[in-house]
Amino acid sequence: MSQPTILRRKTKDDDLPDEIALEILARLPVKSLLRFRCVCKSWYSSIATPNFIYNNLLYCKCNDHNPGFFIHMPKTTCPMVSFRRPHSQICTVASDRTFETTSEFRIPFSFQSGYPHFVGSCNGILCITDFVTSKSKDVYLWNPSIRKFKRLPDTCLTQLRTVRLGFGYDSLNNDYKIVRISRTCAKPMLPLEVEVYSLSSNSWKRVGLGISWRSNAVFHKFNCTLTFPFVSGNLHWMIEMIEGGGQERLFTSIILSFDVNSEKFKELPLPDDEGSCITKCLTSFKEKLALIKFGYGVQPHSLLCSIWVMGDSWNKLRVLPIENLTDFIGFTNYGLLLVQKRSRLVSTNSELERKHKSVLIDPETLHEKEIQVDYRLDVAAYMENLALLDGANVVSY
Repeated sequence: MSQPTILRRKTKDDDLPDEIALEILARLPVKSLLRFRCVCKSWYSSIATPNFIYNNLLYCKCNDHNPGFFIHMPKTTCPMVSFRRPHSQICTVASDRTFETTSEFRIPFSFQSGYPHFVGSCNGILCITDFVTSKSKDVYLWNPSIRKFKRLPDTCLTQLRTVRLGFGYDSLNNDYKIVRISRTCAKPMLPLEVEVYSLSSNSWKRVGLGISWRSNAVFHKFNCTLTFPFVSGNLHWMIEMIEGGGQERLFTSIILSFDVNSEKFKELPLPDDEGSCITKCLTSFKEKLALIKFGYGVQPHSLLCSIWVMGDSWNKLRVLPIENLTDFIGFTNYGLLLVQKRSRLVSTNSELERKHKSVLIDPETLHEKEIQVDYRLDVAAYMENLALLDGANVVSY
């Protein structure tokens, strides 16, 4: 015969101490934490504190069982593209190993031009601006996992400049920063002007370049094939310039690196490579700065893709032959190369049309996997995070 259950009143001594409860909560996924905010007032307020959000971010990054994701949307290269693609306001989250879709988000704000463009992504916070970057005033920080966004205040610099933006995370101060670099087309070429936005202060400030500028540069432009990579606490821009004049003209490229923590610039060298180069761009490869160079291959319609990775110095990782390449999109977090290729002609409405295909390539095995996307992609890393949960001037939707 079973013993009768003895009931006793729950006492205060049965409760977990608040610090232990919060330590347990910090290890939970974002969706669970949003629900648990409704349990009591103390949890509601504690989960939104900067210290809790920071601890939750650290646990998410250290969890080896978390699958990797990235987010993508159609890349606008021509104003007419958006009219032909009404889904350009949709962002898709996919696995960075298989490209299988896990969820979709509609961008909850709009631009006057209608052309959203990724500035970058840090810890699941997306920075998005207008495609027409030289005239855009609107910059947004967006956290789709908690359905909140924030429009940044306007800057004080004139808008009659060519502008490029970078987005990074200040790990020393647990702050998110946007760097705005602008240049004029005046002659002689003036030094770059720089502003930095801090999420914690919700304001912009001027920052000096702090390094010598090429006084004999007659022309320079940003290489903006991809979003400017944020690697190891630094944002990176590649600037292509012409120095001197007449027959003494010299075509050079430099890499400008900005430490988001110290807010200091430095110049990095490019790798010494004498091979042919049609085009090159900066990106990140497995959390390291990478330079991608494309040169002509032996076979018709083939290119050689050289992957350089920065450690203590530049090292050439490998050279990949790629046929019928039309667009280099980037690397997934897992290290797979994402490109678009020209495929065969197909008949549509009694007309022959050239179709393109997107392909994931494993740089080690050269194995290719075609993915079901027939348009150019704008991509960024993605993870869930609580940042922007209860910040100032943050909009919920």
